[in-house]
Amino acid sequence: MSEAVTEMISRDQQRPVDKAASVNVPRRLRNLELVLVLFASAINGGALYLVQLGAIGAFDSSFFLPAMGLAVLVLGMHVALRFIAPHADPFILPIATLLNGLGIAGIYRLDLAYGVAGWESVAVRQVVWTGLAIAVAITVLVMLRNHRVLQRYRYSAMFVGLLLLLLPMLPLIGREINGARVWIGIGSFSFQPGEIAKIALAVFFAGYLVTARDSLSMVGAKFLGMRFPRVRDLGPILVIWAAAMAVLVFQRDLGTSLLYFGLFVVMIYVATGRLSWVLLGLLLFVGGAMAAAQLGYVGGRLNAWLTPFDQSVYDAQGGSYQLVTGLFGLAHGGLIGTGLGQGMPNVTPLANSDFIIASLGEELGLAGVFAILALYLLFVSRGFRIGFAGQDDFGKLLSIGLSFVVALQVFIVIGGVTRVIPLTGLTTPFMAAGGSSLLANWIIAAVLLRLSDTVRNQPRVVVQ
Repeated sequence: MSEAVTEMISRDQQRPVDKAASVNVPRRLRNLELVLVLFASAINGGALYLVQLGAIGAFDSSFFLPAMGLAVLVLGMHVALRFIAPHADPFILPIATLLNGLGIAGIYRLDLAYGVAGWESVAVRQVVWTGLAIAVAITVLVMLRNHRVLQRYRYSAMFVGLLLLLLPMLPLIGREINGARVWIGIGSFSFQPGEIAKIALAVFFAGYLVTARDSLSMVGAKFLGMRFPRVRDLGPILVIWAAAMAVLVFQRDLGTSLLYFGLFVVMIYVATGRLSWVLLGLLLFVGGAMAAAQLGYVGGRLNAWLTPFDQSVYDAQGGSYQLVTGLFGLAHGGLIGTGLGQGMPNVTPLANSDFIIASLGEELGLAGVFAILALYLLFVSRGFRIGFAGQDDFGKLLSIGLSFVVALQVFIVIGGVTRVIPLTGLTTPFMAAGGSSLLANWIIAAVLLRLSDTVRNQPRVVVQ
């Protein structure tokens, strides 16, 4: 049997048509990516131009040209992919480019409304951070030639992730901004280490679950048709739950806590296929969040969610004013929006970060918000596709985990803005103002590109 399979593979490899097809595949992928990147850059340029016409009635090249200069960096990343990852997914880079560019246009619109320019402009800093993030993404692609190397450093990734989570608690460099202590700062420079921690923890979870999958999935008692784990196998999820609750209580950040715990629960479900882990995770988190709701910060967020139009809640410090004005902004936009540069997004506090979706939703309308959600959906679906197409368990878990981080973050942010869930302090991936978020999300895009190149380029043996 083995000799017959070997002979079949040998004959298949000698077919000239198959060889030509295999050579042309990466070329077609990269050509498609080039067309999509140019199209995304054109949309971004048009958005900036419309913002200037709508807000100031004139074209200003002082910001337009540097912002569009980022297209050169994106094209540089495309060229790098042609040489170091020719089989990479052709949609991830254009989607990230388009989302990032629309975010810059929305932030620039708010800077024009606030009347700030130069380095005081948030949009200028966002352009600088975007350039740095794309450069780091290219570096990741160049240095990470095989994603399986990351599995060797799973425990190092765990220590790095925990260290990054603890940094904001240090007395000298930790900073509390808008009620949450998730920032570190040195002078005027501030950074949110938790954004990088989510990548390190995804690497650790993937490496750990590959080795512990059997004990977590094959033993335990059955109840109501589901197999529940043994008490002694609950250790990992209890540890992660305790870490998530510590973030919630001490750093007062509901969104980050939910993000970390949700990441682990989904990855353990993908690794084991047991729905009981999801049910246990939901019960643990809901119970912990309800207990933490007795604290002032979390309780205030819940009150603002449940009764946003109550006058006492609306006027309270940290109350529902931001949420209500964001909802009114979305309502003002209607179906097709007021037009870029012609709305009033500056009425909502922090419209360039927490409420960037409300800002863009007012000027692009419901149709624009749906288009943005479709881009996120496509980005996440490509990540899931990469994971399920892979042949190694570590790559599968890592790809699904990183994609789910983006999906959950989008749900938490947009769900909070639209009052589906309580408002949290997370940022909209690729779009919201913030260098740490941009850096982390571009690294995620680079890792997914590397994973997709490995998946497409791996040898496959098909026996008929």
